[in-house]
Amino acid sequence: MTNTALVTGGTGALGAATIAAFLAAGWRVVAPARPGSVDRLPTGAVAVPADLTDPAGAAAAAAAASADPDAPLKAVVNLVGGYGGSGLIADTPVEEFEAMFTANLRPTYLTTAAALPHLVAAGGGAVVCVSSRAAVAPFPGAAGYVASKAAVLAFAETVAVEYKKQHVRCNTVLPSVIDTPANRVSMANADHSRWVSPDAIAQTILFLASDASAPTSGARIPVYGEA
Repeated sequence: MTNTALVTGGTGALGAATIAAFLAAGWRVVAPARPGSVDRLPTGAVAVPADLTDPAGAAAAAAAASADPDAPLKAVVNLVGGYGGSGLIADTPVEEFEAMFTANLRPTYLTTAAALPHLVAAGGGAVVCVSSRAAVAPFPGAAGYVASKAAVLAFAETVAVEYKKQHVRCNTVLPSVIDTPANRVSMANADHSRWVSPDAIAQTILFLASDASAPTSGARIPVYGEA
């Protein structure tokens, strides 16, 4: 039987690599994206126009992911998010601080909450969230980003605790610097060879969604490369 994975953030470099990895492994992939960005999703994914900061959008994505009885929803991969740095804490407007929670925590919370009943109904499954090394090793100048990624980590561990009896696992990957075109532009003088590739992270995510990782839940998985 084919299984379905709901993968958010599919228009980004990591999202595209993750969708490709799941498709290659034979999964049905449902990929929500904001209206106007759906055409940027990889070929082969079931595209769903949805704003995942809106409860209705998250519910629509979860409904689409669970709509095929021959391909039950067995994995949710929360990759949507963003980065913002505004200087030191005393110089950061609270609006910019809170914006990082809207970008990083809110879609992860809403998508997971909407999908959990479907995962439970299918007999269990896996949730994978993306945090950041910054959540456990903060750096200065990006308090909102650091705090919101730490919140994602705490949220994922809460899912693991609350839903273990329903056979739903939840793990988190913590990248360092991902080797993307945007990061190469913004950090042109860095040693890009030490960064971790989207494809490498995607394989880790695929493993965490698979039955091969069945004993693992509540884990913080570092995906740092050599950075």
